[in-house]
Amino acid sequence: MHREVKTIVAALIILIALCSGVAGYAVRKYLAEAKIASAEEAVKKMLADAEKEAEARKRELLLEAKEEAHRLRRDLDREVRERRGDLQQLEKRLLQREEIVDRRTQSIEDREQHLNRKQADLERRLREVEEVMLEQTRVLERLSNMTSDEARELLLQRVEQDVRQDAAMLIKEIENQAKEEGEKRARKLIALAIQRYAADHVAETTVSVVSLPNDEMKGRIIGREGRNIRTLETLTGIDLIIDDTPEAVILSGFDPVRREIARIALEKLITDGRIHPARIEEMVEKARKEVETIIREEGEQATFEANVHGLHPELVRMLGRLRFRTSYGQNVLRHSIEVASLAAIMAAELGADEKLARRAGLLHDIGKAVDHEIEGTHVQIGVDLLKKYKEDPEVIHAVACHHGDIEMQTVEAVLVAAADSISAARPGARRETLEAYIKRLEKLEGIADSFDGVEKAYAIQAGREIRIMVKPDKIDDLEAVKVARDIAKRIEQELEYPGQIKVTVIRETRAIDYAK
Repeated sequence: MHREVKTIVAALIILIALCSGVAGYAVRKYLAEAKIASAEEAVKKMLADAEKEAEARKRELLLEAKEEAHRLRRDLDREVRERRGDLQQLEKRLLQREEIVDRRTQSIEDREQHLNRKQADLERRLREVEEVMLEQTRVLERLSNMTSDEARELLLQRVEQDVRQDAAMLIKEIENQAKEEGEKRARKLIALAIQRYAADHVAETTVSVVSLPNDEMKGRIIGREGRNIRTLETLTGIDLIIDDTPEAVILSGFDPVRREIARIALEKLITDGRIHPARIEEMVEKARKEVETIIREEGEQATFEANVHGLHPELVRMLGRLRFRTSYGQNVLRHSIEVASLAAIMAAELGADEKLARRAGLLHDIGKAVDHEIEGTHVQIGVDLLKKYKEDPEVIHAVACHHGDIEMQTVEAVLVAAADSISAARPGARRETLEAYIKRLEKLEGIADSFDGVEKAYAIQAGREIRIMVKPDKIDDLEAVKVARDIAKRIEQELEYPGQIKVTVIRETRAIDYAK
């Protein structure tokens, strides 16, 4: 009984479970079907809304397209109307031009017809003129007993002669104009050059300034009736300029050796305080000795700088004299040292004899130390000096051909010539104006020295005056006047100079005795 009850209960439980499963499935199916139906309704609604929205957008696009098409049609119509108007104006202009061309064509045709008539008339007249000329030619030939060819030849000769004369006159006129223009430009260039360079350069190279302790010393330097300054100028050949410059005296002269002697002598006189002709002579002599000492020292210093040894003492002294010598404004001693260094450097680079090149470079312009005392070129003078003092023949050869006067046989000779050109051609090395100025003054003094009886001649005042000391036992007072006139004439014939040159001949007789 108990087992049957359990079986019934179990069966009920199973039945209930089956009913619950079936009911749950039915509920889930119902819910799922409800959701599907709801989703389908939503989709249908969305589709309907989309169709409505698409229809509305379609209508909007159609409306915009219609408006755009209408606007384009209006723009096209306006552009067509404008183009039509332009074409009408162009057509109108073309018609006007065509009318103008037609009128001009008609005018040209009328002119052509008129010209044809004129040409025919001219040809008729030309034939008449030719007949008349032919008749006149026959008459002229008969009257002149000349053929037309002979008359033509005569006419051509006369025309040629007239043309030649006119051409010569024209050439002369052009030459005169060119000469005047050239002179104007030359004067302008010279003026500009003097303004920019000459004043400073001449002040540096031809003037020395000696400072004074006070301005009272100027009067003592001048002396009674100018005898002190006259004695100093006569003994040194230097012009003393005493002006309003405070506590200073200017020494002016083209020869630097003379100017140095005058400067040293004047400074000694100022220091000593005793200034009179006899004392001036004594101090000038001392100054000359000092300058000689300076010359020797400068020569020794030059050999030391150039590293050249074993030179004859006289050659060393001549090197020292080159300190007071310039060539185109370039100091010859510094130039010689520079050439020696350049030649040695190039010789060392090329494997040549460095010592030989250095020695030849230092001595290549030695002739310039005495070229104003000996006739000939400085090259020939230098060669003669080196031969006299037994220099090396290869050195002499290099000196002889450094300007290309003879053919160069050694490498060292070529290097010396090249170094000389380099030193002279470098920027600022030379100034030709000063050299020409010094040459003119030297030639001025040379003209005066060439006359018999002249003892000394000094060019002063920048070449505007030359003072000549004559020997009183050979030239008397009347002869002195003649010498002054003859020298002036020689200067006029041989020199070119601005303005005028004053020639002063000084004849002085001195009587000297000693009280014992």
